[in-house]
Amino acid sequence: MKIVVSDQAFEWFKDEVGLETGDAVQFYSQIYGSSPVQEKFSLAFTVNNELTDVAAKTEKDGLSFFVKDNDVWFFDGHDLYIEYNQEHEEIEYKYIKP
Repeated sequence: MKIVVSDQAFEWFKDEVGLETGDAVQFYSQIYGSSPVQEKFSLAFTVNNELTDVAAKTEKDGLSFFVKDNDVWFFDGHDLYIEYNQEHEEIEYKYIKP
């Protein structure tokens, strides 16, 4: 699986989350909400600079974005695209089959 972060989403993480060079964002599944790939589960994120058991990772201008091995099931074979929704002024996730 791959993770793609748009330039606008990257800026949102820096501005809204306050990320600095060397920080890492972990995406993980949570039992709450719903998503296009898993009913009754949604995607969340946290700042976690301990990059262990990493299944997928991308780096952009000194920041890392990753998913751990135990959360790969959530994506059901999809790649994760993180984009910025201008209208709602927040990030949004797109799940795309390669």
